[in-house]
Amino acid sequence: MSEALLKNVQEMLNEEKWTRSTLSNYSTNQFKDMDVILKEAQEKKAYDELKNLCDEHLVHTKTSIIALYLSGMIALSRQLIDDAALTSLVTIFADNHKWNIVQYLCERILDYGESKFALRTLAGCYKNDGDEEKAFAIWERFVKVDFEEADIVKSLAEHYEEAGDIDVAVDYYKKSLHRYINKQLFSNVREIWEKLLDYCPEDIDFFLHVSKKTAKIISEDKAILLLQSVYDFCEKRGDIDTAINILKLILDYDERDNHARKEIVRCYQKKYEKHSQLNEYIRISNLEQNYRNVHEAIVDFEKHIAFDKGNFVCHRTWGVGRVAHIKGDEIVIDFAKQRGHAMSLKMAVNALQTLSKNHIWVLKATWKKEKLYEKVKDDVEWTLKTVIKSFDNACSMKRIKEELSPSVLSTGEWAGWSAKAKQILNANPSFGVSPDNADVYTVRDHPITMEEKLYNRFKAEKSFFDRAKTLMECVSQQNFETDSDYFSEMFSYFTNCLKSWSQANEHVVASYLIVKALAGKFPQLGMKLDVNFSDVFDGIGDVSELFLNLKEASLREDFLRHIKLFVPNWTDIYLKLFPTALSPSMLDALEQEGFEDRLVALVTSCFENYREYRDAVVWFFKNSGDATWFRKANISFEKQLITLIRILDVTYREIENHHDTVENRKTNKQVYTILFKEGVLHSFIKESDADAITRLYAFLNDVKNLDPADKLVLRSHITDKRPDFKFLDGKEKTIAVTRGLFVTAAKYMEKQKQLEHIQTVEVPANSKEIEYALSLGDLRENAEYKAAKEKQEILNSTVAKLKEEIDRAQIFDPKSVNTKRVSFGVKVTLKNNNINEEEEFTILGPWESDPANKIISYLSPLGISLLNKAVEDTFEFAIGDDKVSYTVKLISAVEL
Repeated sequence: MSEALLKNVQEMLNEEKWTRSTLSNYSTNQFKDMDVILKEAQEKKAYDELKNLCDEHLVHTKTSIIALYLSGMIALSRQLIDDAALTSLVTIFADNHKWNIVQYLCERILDYGESKFALRTLAGCYKNDGDEEKAFAIWERFVKVDFEEADIVKSLAEHYEEAGDIDVAVDYYKKSLHRYINKQLFSNVREIWEKLLDYCPEDIDFFLHVSKKTAKIISEDKAILLLQSVYDFCEKRGDIDTAINILKLILDYDERDNHARKEIVRCYQKKYEKHSQLNEYIRISNLEQNYRNVHEAIVDFEKHIAFDKGNFVCHRTWGVGRVAHIKGDEIVIDFAKQRGHAMSLKMAVNALQTLSKNHIWVLKATWKKEKLYEKVKDDVEWTLKTVIKSFDNACSMKRIKEELSPSVLSTGEWAGWSAKAKQILNANPSFGVSPDNADVYTVRDHPITMEEKLYNRFKAEKSFFDRAKTLMECVSQQNFETDSDYFSEMFSYFTNCLKSWSQANEHVVASYLIVKALAGKFPQLGMKLDVNFSDVFDGIGDVSELFLNLKEASLREDFLRHIKLFVPNWTDIYLKLFPTALSPSMLDALEQEGFEDRLVALVTSCFENYREYRDAVVWFFKNSGDATWFRKANISFEKQLITLIRILDVTYREIENHHDTVENRKTNKQVYTILFKEGVLHSFIKESDADAITRLYAFLNDVKNLDPADKLVLRSHITDKRPDFKFLDGKEKTIAVTRGLFVTAAKYMEKQKQLEHIQTVEVPANSKEIEYALSLGDLRENAEYKAAKEKQEILNSTVAKLKEEIDRAQIFDPKSVNTKRVSFGVKVTLKNNNINEEEEFTILGPWESDPANKIISYLSPLGISLLNKAVEDTFEFAIGDDKVSYTVKLISAVEL
């Protein structure tokens, strides 16, 4: 069907060549006719043949209008990177001033997504026609595509400024400012900076952010020049605190800036003009003396100036107090339990922490407990601001918890309160994130946009994949625009990963997938992607290792999808990668494409080579039992269980030898859960014959490091099913150590509460003790510090022991108690044959053990001797040098 179409196009190409059609013969109608041909080729699925025909024609007739258009439009429809054909075509008509055709061609290109070349050219067309409004509308689209263009952004700002739309003008001025900084054009930066100071002087956070960027990209000297003008504005309007912060920034860039030093003294004098000791503290700190380091002088001055009559302070032992008066070098403080306490000013500066009247510690000391509780409970935003500002306007959720729970809120109340707090911290524009630490929150003087908040988090995060998450969260925001400067900086982090690499590591692959995904949503971003997946994949060394290093599940699935789409031998890669990836989508793809035989071979290989593919074996057992290809592998259920038991043994041994301990523990736990906690072995025993049980138990009994208690429970299940079953392992082995730990539910909860109390109450209290002890100075003779550190070691040891025991603990199910033999959860009556008297013992675990009340642990020497004994069994038990003969008379269940 396509032959007639191709023949028609070939005739058109020949006619164009033979008649040497001039450009004057072309109008938009001819291109519309060619659009009809393109539509017909698409319907007949003849795109490839048509493009090949045109490309061959262009080899010897480079300026063929027909070939350039048809080939270029097909390439464009397939989102191919090479747009040379259409660029050449537009250039030909533009050079000959055929603006109506240029406009048509540009609009056709833009039908398939934004193009810098087409937008710039189209704007030129409108300019030539004198249509300024249409030109500016195109420029607005253009600057959203070209993140480097600055002059056009500035022109747009001036355009809206003339039209009186100042808000839009300011947005464009800000964008142009960032772009001029990136181009290091300081004269343009300063011009726009001054204009923005006129329009939005209150946006101090923006100016501070831009000044830091200027210092980093251009120079610190230039940043000082910009900051000076902001300082002048703040000082004139009386915003002394902001003025001081700006001067500190200037002095950070140049500590020898005498003008800034003089100005900061003048600002301090204005701020503290009513302070009784102002001049004395300026003198003591040598703030005006150039020979002293300015930063040390500022710190010294700010420590001293906080001490004045009526101000609050905190002492580690006496708590919060208030300065009663200062006279000369003596300061008198009223503490709750130590009123009228006098000390030297020097000692006060070193030993006391100054507090604002709204500090959370002051509120705890001065407000009634009920009042503070109600305020904290009902007003989460106020509480967050109060606590964060209490600690230099930088606070993590961990620190907030230390201040509020359990002193104000109970542990249970904290859970609900903290969930609300996190929502407010993430959504409320009054809260920001520190650019240095993503876990630290700040309170903003001016509202922060969600985009800037995410940008700050992005800058603070150290992990590549955490940054990827933040970028995608930014993209998901309402009213998101790709021309945002914050987004551009974040996005460029990933595009830069694609610019220079010799071997494709996980960062390169993830960057490609991220940029590709965003280009799918926002086609204009695709212009940053000048590499294809095949090239990236060819640069990968170890595919399995790279897959594991892709920390995001969505990136892993996207990576697998790209392999199937763009790598010819994807089936081989899938089969080799599956034991690492364990992705069901890979198996689904292989099954759908008819590779069932290869799936059977994969399963067989994994079970035969279970040491190498242990995780794949576990995955198949859990997820693939009903799959047709799995059943065709013809691996009996008994063989599957035996393979799992072998994996259990291998992982125990490797854990013991400290080989890949983390991964082996994970696999070991999965297998143990399947076999014992999910009752798979128990079910198999109930349904199998004696020979199968014998084979299975033989393998299980050979697992050296399996908890003997688990073996005993299994033996009990076997004897329940087959009372006459003969075990081939002879006498029961002596149990010395068990890896698991049977416990009652009540004791388990008690231990968890004990651990929580230590971690949430005792450890934070100990941290404060250490913090205070450190503030006292000289650690060599600091008894408080040594005592606090000793307590810290005890607490850490206790926490570690509890965590290890809780991790080992297995909560005993009272319904599973077996009274045919002695086991956990039974009461046993013994006859002491030496003295002909009966004794009664309850068998529980080490946590419940209470020998005084005849409750013994199943891990104690007597407990071990009793395990698995039946009524009328007689045994000897050594107590010191004496041997006692016991006979089991009665076994009954304990009520737990």
